[in-house]
Amino acid sequence: MAARRRCRGASPVGSSVGRVIELPVWHGTWDDDDPDANFKAEVAAYQAADPLFTLANLSARTGVPVEALIRYVLARWASAGSEGLLELGPSLARRLYQVAADAEGVGTDEARLAAFEQLRQRLSWLVVPLQDEAWRDAPSEAG
Repeated sequence: MAARRRCRGASPVGSSVGRVIELPVWHGTWDDDDPDANFKAEVAAYQAADPLFTLANLSARTGVPVEALIRYVLARWASAGSEGLLELGPSLARRLYQVAADAEGVGTDEARLAAFEQLRQRLSWLVVPLQDEAWRDAPSEAG
């Protein structure tokens, strides 16, 4: 018989365990110059989707309660920015951001296009190991 495993994590800081949250549909409005306009538009675009259908199916398949899946999805999404920063590293994240910030400081389409090209070039080397089998299979000179 397979061993049963159980995760006993610490209680969440500022725990909201047992708190009931309603999920109203939100379409909102925002100004064109709102710095969060893209995010708000994306939030509004997802209002037609009912995530509970997918989570109910996943719950039925895995035996994990829907409420636990909701907590998982929210926690995973909320921590994704930190996870991405850990993967990139603070130095690279700052360097990539600075390219865009400098272009925005200039404020021209030409500067933005040049920044895009600079970012494309900087990022292209990051995907080499993911796209080039010869690179992955090459013998290491270090060892």
